[in-house]
Amino acid sequence: MTATRIDGKAFAAKLRERVGATALTFAQDAGRKPGLAVVLVGDDPASQVYVGSKGKATLAANMNSFEHRLPDDTGEEALLSLIDQLNNDDAVDGILVQLPLPDHLDEQSIIASINPDKDVDGFHIINAGRLSVGQSGFVPCTPLGCMMLLTDRLGDLSGLEAVVVGRSNIVGKPMAQLLLDANATVTIAHSRTKDLPSVVKRADIVVAAVGRPHMIGKDWLKDGATVIDVGINRLPPEPGKEKGKLVGDVAYDEASEIAAAITPVPGGVGPMTIAVLLRNTVVAAHRNAGLDAPKGL
Repeated sequence: MTATRIDGKAFAAKLRERVGATALTFAQDAGRKPGLAVVLVGDDPASQVYVGSKGKATLAANMNSFEHRLPDDTGEEALLSLIDQLNNDDAVDGILVQLPLPDHLDEQSIIASINPDKDVDGFHIINAGRLSVGQSGFVPCTPLGCMMLLTDRLGDLSGLEAVVVGRSNIVGKPMAQLLLDANATVTIAHSRTKDLPSVVKRADIVVAAVGRPHMIGKDWLKDGATVIDVGINRLPPEPGKEKGKLVGDVAYDEASEIAAAITPVPGGVGPMTIAVLLRNTVVAAHRNAGLDAPKGL
């Protein structure tokens, strides 16, 4: 068996097209564009790149982008004051504080200060609570993107056995809740799970989100499983090269011999994250304007 490659890059491109078209319609109805504010504290190189790419993607999707780049020594009071301004700015529908923050800032306090209805990252405890009890709220972008890929590939997930490897608040836990809401039978596995390979091998759906390169090989997988690889790991550089290769938590080549479908790294889950962020922002804009959120996003 050779697994079908789940092309997250192509799926994300189509989602971004739909978001852009929806944003144009919203601007006609509401008299303004949807707006996303991104706050970056410090000069972490990776975060600088992420913020820049999010800004470009926001503009390309016919939305306004508001970037706030603050020095590394910004105090918590100043950051909270900025977030309060954004919470009360009608031009801003979504607020994203780029993580990680410098060590002197309390991430949980900062996230808690964001208006939950503008929390397009889905990290606020109120949105986590809404997800856990089945109420409408914002879901973290990466797990929601994974669900879109799964339902596009498999359709109805009812009765399928799913194993999520990883229990983070950002991916693992919300991913499990989304699968449960889709009527899958869900196990969250982690570093303390006994006989982890056997647990994963039961699964019709495997979502790997642990940050360990090539941890899951074909011996861990059930024949015909669908594998979603959230991991992004950079290997040591080969001789003569500046950067090492990006790989996932799953050994893609050997897993492809037994899985029915699998996401690559890069080009799988990664592109979905920004696309879903844009989707969440345009949904937030509709809600903030008192309009029905569009279907099909």
